[in-house]
Order: sequence, then C-alpha cells, then structure tokens
Amino acid sequence: MEGKIFIAGVMILCVVVGHAQEGYYSEAIPAVHMEEKMTKLHFFLHDILSGQNPAVVQIAKANLPQNNSFASFGTLSATNDAMRVGVEPTSKLIGRAKGLYVLASQGQDDEMALVMYMDFGFTTGKFNGSSFVVCSRNPVMETQRELAVVGGREQFRMARGFANLHTRFLNFTTGDAIIEYNVTLFHY
Repeated sequence: MEGKIFIAGVMILCVVVGHAQEGYYSEAIPAVHMEEKMTKLHFFLHDILSGQNPAVVQIAKANLPQNNSFASFGTLSATNDAMRVGVEPTSKLIGRAKGLYVLASQGQDDEMALVMYMDFGFTTGKFNGSSFVVCSRNPVMETQRELAVVGGREQFRMARGFANLHTRFLNFTTGDAIIEYNVTLFHY
C-alpha cells in the first residue's frame, strides 16, 4: 500500500512540476480582426561615407589581398543615414536609417550588390517613433531596384511591402550616394 501511495505522490509531483514549466506562454485565443492599411512613403536616403562626420563606417573587412577599397567583397559597414525630404543635404531631416550592410559581390563577373538590414525610423511628423525594416539584396549598380520590407513597429506594426529605389547621386571615389525611396507598406 505504501508503494502505491509513493507512486501516486511521485505522479502528482510530476504533473505539478510539468504544469509549472509550461507557463512560458498563454493559451491560444482568437485574434482580434484589425483593418490592414496601405501607406506610401517618399524620401531621400543620404548615404555618406566621406567627410568629417560620415554616416557610414566600415566595421570589418575580409583579409584578402584585393580588398583595398570601400567596395571590397566581405566589407561590413554600420549605417546611420539621414532620411530627408529632398536631395539637398540641407533639406528637412525626417528620420534615420540605421543598420548594417555587407558587400556580397566577389568580382568583375559578379553583379555588385549589398545585402542589407536597416531600420528606417521616423523622428518627426505623423510617423514619429515608427519604423519599417528592410532586409534584402541591393544591386547598387542598377539605377532602379526593389528591396523587400520585412517588418515594422509602432504605426507600421507587422509591415510588409517593398521599396523602389532610384539612385540620384553616386560618387565612385568616395562611395557617397543619395538614393530616392518610394516605399509601399501594408501594415496594421
């Protein structure tokens, strides 16, 4: 009899301990239906590598003999680019694009492309405090290209969509560029 009570006690203890460990999640409940919205954005990204206060800095580079410029395979850079309403460097600042990009092209036969992760955060206006995220391949030598929007926060929560880019200025010596962004977001 004592053996049966002991086994029953162990089983109860296992159930209690097992139940306590499952508390890292809540029970599934039906989602509240939210209306999906579409937002279109237009701005200019000022990607500046030169000068006294660059917005892009190199943080790593592959140890290869041919890596002698800002545009070498494996170069990893951190960004804090200005998002402005115009191409002029004095146009109104509306936010910052912060993130990383790596040069993912290996040579002359390979299309020059960056793989980038950037959070485009707005610091003024209607979308102040909101951002959307781009994680995509960027074939920088194409004048017009499209990148994937994979997320967002605040007013752009659960965003998805695309960004059409058009290079407005590119300095091949310094790497400085001004890119026009036309972004279409679907979000809640």
